[in-house]
Amino acid sequence: MKVIGPNGVHPVAGPRQAGRTGGGAFRLPTPGAAPGSAQTASASATSGVMGMEALLALQDVGGPLERKRRAVRRAGVILDELERLKISLLEGEVTRSDLDRLARAVREARERTDDPKLEDVLEEVELRAAVELAKLEHANRAA
Repeated sequence: MKVIGPNGVHPVAGPRQAGRTGGGAFRLPTPGAAPGSAQTASASATSGVMGMEALLALQDVGGPLERKRRAVRRAGVILDELERLKISLLEGEVTRSDLDRLARAVREARERTDDPKLEDVLEEVELRAAVELAKLEHANRAA
């Protein structure tokens, strides 16, 4: 099958004959001949297919599968930080850096979400991390 522009797909006619030469066919230059304007015109016609801005926009959008992968990756980071915090709590050695890392991971995830339920959960986690941080600072001042 052969794709021809935005209008659709057409079957391929078969192999081309070797003796046939078209306007856009590839030809080796003959020795001693200067490149002509016909060669330059055919090369410049293919260069403006798509602008760089369009390519960057297509890369940035990503499909639903890519967005889901990024969301799972961010969720994994938050869960890893929560697991570290749990271990620190069980060992009795919660540090400010543990809570700061968790709060930073939650803030970064909140910037990229548009789900209200997820926003509520992230807000609760961030609030709890802030409370634990305040308790830790209060205990350090008292000691």
